[in-house]
Amino acid sequence: MAGLIRKSDIEEVKQRANSADIVGQYVTLKRGGADSLKGLCPFHDEKSPSFSVRPNVGMFKCFGCGESGDVYKFLQQIDLMTFTESVEKVAASINFTLTYEDGGAERETGNRSRLLEANRAAEQFFIEQLTSPEAATARDFLTSRGFDRAACDLFGVGYAPNSFDAVRKHLTAKKFTEAELEAAGLLSRGERGVYDRFRGRLVWPIRDVTGATIGFGARRLRDDDNGPKYLNTPETPVYHKAKVLYGLDLAKRNIAKDRRVVVVEGYTDVMACHLAGVTTAVATCGTAFGGDHVSLIRRVLGDVDAGDTRSRGEVIFTFDPDEAGQKAASKAFAEDSKFVANTFVVVAPDGLDPCDLRQQRGNAALAAIFETKTPLFEFMIRRTMLGFDLDTVEGRVHATRAVAPIISGIKDRSMVDGYVRVVSGWLGVEPADVRSAMQASNNWVTIEVESDPGTMDTFASLGINPTFERERDVMVALLRYPELMGLALAGDIMACQFTHPSLRKIHGAMIAAFSDFASPTWISRVIESSDAELHPLVSELAMVDIRVRPTVLPKPKTETPEAAMVRREEEARLTAIDIAAYVVDIGTTLIISDIVRQRTEFQSILQRTPEGAPERTELQRRIMELEVRRRSIRTE
Repeated sequence: MAGLIRKSDIEEVKQRANSADIVGQYVTLKRGGADSLKGLCPFHDEKSPSFSVRPNVGMFKCFGCGESGDVYKFLQQIDLMTFTESVEKVAASINFTLTYEDGGAERETGNRSRLLEANRAAEQFFIEQLTSPEAATARDFLTSRGFDRAACDLFGVGYAPNSFDAVRKHLTAKKFTEAELEAAGLLSRGERGVYDRFRGRLVWPIRDVTGATIGFGARRLRDDDNGPKYLNTPETPVYHKAKVLYGLDLAKRNIAKDRRVVVVEGYTDVMACHLAGVTTAVATCGTAFGGDHVSLIRRVLGDVDAGDTRSRGEVIFTFDPDEAGQKAASKAFAEDSKFVANTFVVVAPDGLDPCDLRQQRGNAALAAIFETKTPLFEFMIRRTMLGFDLDTVEGRVHATRAVAPIISGIKDRSMVDGYVRVVSGWLGVEPADVRSAMQASNNWVTIEVESDPGTMDTFASLGINPTFERERDVMVALLRYPELMGLALAGDIMACQFTHPSLRKIHGAMIAAFSDFASPTWISRVIESSDAELHPLVSELAMVDIRVRPTVLPKPKTETPEAAMVRREEEARLTAIDIAAYVVDIGTTLIISDIVRQRTEFQSILQRTPEGAPERTELQRRIMELEVRRRSIRTE
């Protein structure tokens, strides 16, 4: 076993390496001063760059979160490497041969390095197998989708033999242990021992932003393969599916240069886009688009808040028109506020995905669809409107309240007035009605919450004051009894403001998932649209008992089994009536409270508005409308 790396080598490697080149593989850096570069910190979320690199001294420093150190410390932090692994990675990048204190030449790397080496060796094996007679079906599949040998070489596409242990035998012959191969996700374990995870499948290597192969995605080819259509590497020390984007290693330079990223839904879609000249395309790997993907894209895109909407980058999502695509759209919208960049949606004609579109209509047709992009907020406005009957007055009113928060969230404020007029036309209401609903969703007072950032909110902890308790109970009613709440009442609640931070985020997730309200997938859609840290709370709110005591009828001293059954059925019927009344009452109470809040705020503004000012008339009209609405709800 080799000893410690010679200290002089450690220093020499650090002196020779350009820290900006190494950090720049993870973060888009721009000139920040005479001898420094700046970018978005990879260790915390920010919208103005506070992360600085000084190549002449080989150091980095984030003035936001405080992280700092040399190039070795950077790699240890961002790739979870050991110190030895970080030195070896930098040395390899500059072709420097390390010497160890026992006199041995370079070798014996840490666990992470071994897993990456195993993945690289497996990738090469899969590539070689693609030319084998057994892989004819895989080659036919690729050819049928318009991918030639050059395209496969560019993306490293390969084939996993339909064998119990071909990968294991090949890699153990290269001195990898079964434990290492299992840790890398290349082998699985069953009752008969370990076996190849990928068998008889087309295989794509999944690489991190630096180009290192960290996992694989494999597509089913055979009819007798009972596994999923796509099978990915499981979570490993080097592969975390929520933190990687397929194709980013090839796309990152053009993303930074063009300030545009295209997010598609599959490996073949990424290949098709790149071959059609859309070289900024990436895809998630078997998971929904989430917050970690946002952070990754923002660092590469250089997504900073420069105060000028014209300088913002673009994030373009493509979604299939099926249910899975609609879920993906809702999830992306839930993450939208984390971007400074403008976000858009593209839906290919005739429901074709990018790969099929290229195959049927050519490269030019595929590249052209990205110029027909629709703002993501407009896409969600239209989706939300689909949940309401716009042929009725009630439907138009409820739809207006439901879409108002989306319009209010438009990043480019110069576009808001235009969308107010457009959406009022779509809904068949006056622009003033849309603005009034927006005002209601914008003018609100947040109750500050004193809490430990490390403490998770729970059903019990949200009962610390009556306001939070009421908001919590409304969430429970929306999740547990949406059919009793009803679309109209729920639409009005979507336009209300929630004061507790966690409940406010869940409320936003509900808006994103509202097109599935009261459907069998309602709860799962809300969970998918929520931040990961809120999943336990949403699940708990969907499971707790609603605050209605079951009806218990007097039980006679003697009762036949038939009479007992009738009594229990009557108890259930009366309990159901009580639950229905409670659900409507708790929802109505929140709406009335929100109306009172709005009215109080308008009255406060009115008191500060000078007599004779033209805006007094509009304020008085809004106050009167709110009061009329409050009274009408009370008398219903």
